[in-house]
Amino acid sequence: MSGFFGVVSKKDCVFDLFFGVDYHSHLGTRRGGMAVFNPEKGFDRSIHNIENSPFRTKFEGDVLKMQGTSGIACISDYEPQPLLIKSHHGTFAITTVSKINNAKELEEKLFKEGNSHFLEMSGGDINPTELVAALINQKDNLIEGIKYALDSIDGSLTLLLLNEKGLYVARDKYGRTPAVIGHNDDGYCVSFEAFAYLNLGYTDYKELGPGEVDIITAESVKTLVAPGDKMRICTFLWVYYGYPSSSYEGLSVEKMRCNCGKYMAMRDTVKDVDCVAGVPDSGTAHAIGYANQSGIPFARPFIKYTPTWPRSFMPTIQTKRNLIAKMKLIPVHDLIEGKSLLLIDDSIVRGTQMRETTEFLYKSGAKAVHIRSACPPLVYGCKYLNFSRSNSEMELITRRVINRLETNVTPEVLKKYTDPDSKEYANMVEEIRKELHFTTLGFNRIDDLKKACEIDEDKLCTYCWDGKE
Repeated sequence: MSGFFGVVSKKDCVFDLFFGVDYHSHLGTRRGGMAVFNPEKGFDRSIHNIENSPFRTKFEGDVLKMQGTSGIACISDYEPQPLLIKSHHGTFAITTVSKINNAKELEEKLFKEGNSHFLEMSGGDINPTELVAALINQKDNLIEGIKYALDSIDGSLTLLLLNEKGLYVARDKYGRTPAVIGHNDDGYCVSFEAFAYLNLGYTDYKELGPGEVDIITAESVKTLVAPGDKMRICTFLWVYYGYPSSSYEGLSVEKMRCNCGKYMAMRDTVKDVDCVAGVPDSGTAHAIGYANQSGIPFARPFIKYTPTWPRSFMPTIQTKRNLIAKMKLIPVHDLIEGKSLLLIDDSIVRGTQMRETTEFLYKSGAKAVHIRSACPPLVYGCKYLNFSRSNSEMELITRRVINRLETNVTPEVLKKYTDPDSKEYANMVEEIRKELHFTTLGFNRIDDLKKACEIDEDKLCTYCWDGKE
């Protein structure tokens, strides 16, 4: 995942840009970047590796040197960006949140149409943001180019593009990721996360619709491409990625997670539980919702140590990520020993971390460890967001279990395992429970997850759980 922030102002915007993008640090931990435009000096840009140091620390020096009345910035979990591009459109800066499944096909098409080269990153891939810029440059004007990029990509694409005329923002054609505009007396900002601009003195102006393209200046926001009527926003934004104070399509992350916990509690039949706990941070609100509905006390047998630790999905080596995640959680033995615990996490992907956590709880004297997942079993690898670094769907514990239970795994067979009322689903859950050594295991149901979102379910992308595009 990645996050972005942009500003167009009547005065210098670097301070707002710096803190606005820093508020997106929960969305990526590999690269950070800022690009600003000064009408007198042109563009200035800085990109840093933030794997071992927070965004704010790496960019404090840049903020003192950079000047501009407009700018874009990003936190990225993969590619270096923003990029500065010189083309027949003039010079522009661009940053994206994207997943491009057909990148190789697009590369070949662009080569045939005269694109001379791409810069290659380590591992042999080209920078997805550079690929988007190349698509934009295939057309005679920026608006047509942006529309062409949105339509060409299989996956998802939301982007910010900055030139001397203003800041262009385009939301993914199915709205899979968000783009929100804020306003103050000096101009406008655009953000992936709406909460990122509130403490900077901006108020909500508008949320872009799917496929909408706007141009922002210090004086106005003009819609260049009207929003489409089909929305498929990623439901996992609420479940896991979003910061608690985030809000998408009018629904806050914290409320949605509490709703998830409430609906799980309404269906659960577990007995003799001493307390409900959430795996920090994203599991906490789910657990609060469960505790409020069930009447079982909420407790924190784990405390997350946050002052110096990066997010657990970095570095890129899975075993190191698991170790970091484990080291960040500090146990409170008084709340574990002799207790029957119900522990809620946002999801179960590979199962490694949760199995190790459960084994640790037993060694610390827990009487029972009941595990609940705030979302349904992940059966399909995400096609639309860079949710996981998995190289294969077989890294999902659900798929490994299904492969053990079935001799021939077809799409029709997989559908049975996504139905929470089927015997296949029950068998899969029991096999996962045994493999991971849980006392009991339960997953949120797909119908309850949709209800927790409180918006039209046809607007939700639930592909990773039910395979429906």
